[in-house]
Amino acid sequence: MKFKVFFFDIDGTLTDDRTHQIVPSAKVAIRCLQEAGHFVAIATGRMHYKTVDVARELGIHHFVCAGGGCLVLNDEIISNETLDAELVHDYLKEADRHHLGYLLLREDNDSVEFKDFCFLEQAGLRKELTTYHYRPGLEIFSLRDIYKIYLAVQKEDEKKYPWIESLGHLRMSRDYIVVQYDKKNEGIRNLLQVIQAKPDQVVVFGDGNNDKVMFESDYFKVAMGNGESALKEMADYVADCSYHDGIYKTCMHFGWFEKVED
Repeated sequence: MKFKVFFFDIDGTLTDDRTHQIVPSAKVAIRCLQEAGHFVAIATGRMHYKTVDVARELGIHHFVCAGGGCLVLNDEIISNETLDAELVHDYLKEADRHHLGYLLLREDNDSVEFKDFCFLEQAGLRKELTTYHYRPGLEIFSLRDIYKIYLAVQKEDEKKYPWIESLGHLRMSRDYIVVQYDKKNEGIRNLLQVIQAKPDQVVVFGDGNNDKVMFESDYFKVAMGNGESALKEMADYVADCSYHDGIYKTCMHFGWFEKVED
């Protein structure tokens, strides 16, 4: 077997999207791939602090996280990009002009900052664990270290504000979007340069529309059976569902558990 570089999405790929727990057979597959001599990594939109525990449970020491902005090799952060400051300032000016509330994430943890209560009034509390810091004197337009923006905008209202598209975003709730670094494939490419691997050695596993960005033509692309139809159309192979041992079955099918040739 030739040496390969594997990148796995987390949610709905390594995990059962019904329970949000890691699929046991996926954990076995990761170990077998590593023992065979392959390079195994995570590629996720999650921030570093939300990726570490998953990586540790799986025994994975390398990952591309924060939508490609953060690279980790051998458990050490080697780069961690924030959003483009000028684009962020223009974005927040528009948000203020249209009276849309927002929260700012400026650290690698669950803390967010806000200068007024607009977001909480318009969207309520976030759907996951969050530590809130009210900063009434926050100088928004002097900040240059923002990882994410949580913008209060209803799904049906998005088209009213075309400037929203100036920065990559995901919708995790009907009440707000998450604006974040959105260059997962660029992060993969950067990590490939560091480990001196080639794109045609890469195998990517994903399930959601946000994984389209890493389904590049040079890679071997695997879409999970429980994934989005559009992603399956881009895939070289459609696996069984994650919770039906899709990762393990796929690795067995292609013989990826065989020892890498010297």
